[in-house]
Amino acid sequence: MKSVLSERKTLHPQDIERRELPPDAGRAVRELAREICSTIHRRPGGAATMTRTLVDPALIALVEAGAHELPDSVRLAMRPPAGRAGATIVRGLPLTDDEFGPTPPSWREAARWSGDPQRGNSFQLDIAMLLLARCAGEPFGWSGQQDGRLVNNIVPTPGHEDEQSGASSKTLLSPHTEDAFHPDRANLLVLACLRNPDMVGTTVSSVRQVELTEDEYRLLGTPTLPILPDVSYGSGHERFTPPPIPTVWSESETGSGTTDPTLRYDPAYTPLDDADPDFRAAYARLTAELERVCHTAALAPGELLLVDNDVAVHGRVPFTARYDGTDRWLKRVNIRLPERRRRAAEAHENGYGQRTVAPFRMGTGRADAERDTTPDDRGTVEHS
Repeated sequence: MKSVLSERKTLHPQDIERRELPPDAGRAVRELAREICSTIHRRPGGAATMTRTLVDPALIALVEAGAHELPDSVRLAMRPPAGRAGATIVRGLPLTDDEFGPTPPSWREAARWSGDPQRGNSFQLDIAMLLLARCAGEPFGWSGQQDGRLVNNIVPTPGHEDEQSGASSKTLLSPHTEDAFHPDRANLLVLACLRNPDMVGTTVSSVRQVELTEDEYRLLGTPTLPILPDVSYGSGHERFTPPPIPTVWSESETGSGTTDPTLRYDPAYTPLDDADPDFRAAYARLTAELERVCHTAALAPGELLLVDNDVAVHGRVPFTARYDGTDRWLKRVNIRLPERRRRAAEAHENGYGQRTVAPFRMGTGRADAERDTTPDDRGTVEHS
């Protein structure tokens, strides 16, 4: 693992917790993923219908059963980050840069190519990611993002170079809470590296390490502004009333037994101009502090970054995409940790109509693909 520094970013790589998958555990994950893929390919119709979203009940049952067969060392490596940085680098998943074919030009092609042996069959790594994620908690997706796929592909895409999304490249991807707009956002985020020849850095900043005044905490803890869905969810959120939410608050309010602060932050999709000067000043101080404590790391093939999405924000430094099949390629999985509770007030948010795709809900292994989790009108709108 190497580290890089972008403009306005401070380098503290030594502060990121590191873990190792023992060699036998890493091999066990890959071998089990190969076995599951072989089983799927032998089914009538093969893998073509399963690779698009990864929520087929037969596939989910195989992953559910397989995750319980893996060594305990896998679950130990995949536990939530323990350090103040709110992030952990996990090494030891056997993988080579040329194993899965060229980097696709978009997430759509990535999903379409994933089960095609002529294209590198990255379906096998999708299964490995689901196995690892299931050892950590409950993997899920979003019906309105990447067609509801449980394992997202993060690749630079022509025409999206300057937007605030995972498909961008030329612009600095601002630090943000993943899916900050939604009350059912992930507790834990996993990013796995397939390819990163230019050592493009992923940034992480933790609210555990910022220094704010009591007055700034008070201002930022008051529900003041909404956070809107990002561009990857398309349009349609305008139909819903944007709920004001706090930016930083104490977890003690949820009864979870911890005093750690929680962060819900996405400046690119927060209408800051609608707030008063005092709030904007406190928000600017938080932004400056997150930059001060930022960690920037470039993942190598086979390395995973675990991000505690309740305390840490992540982003990406700018880079120049070549679109020649050699660009950076990450896989991303959202994970719910059932033991964690969120603020009671979040149950009343509308979520802008976005639904989770949660086949592992409650550990049943059932393909309960789309669920409504609150009253009101959340879960009534889908976007592709």
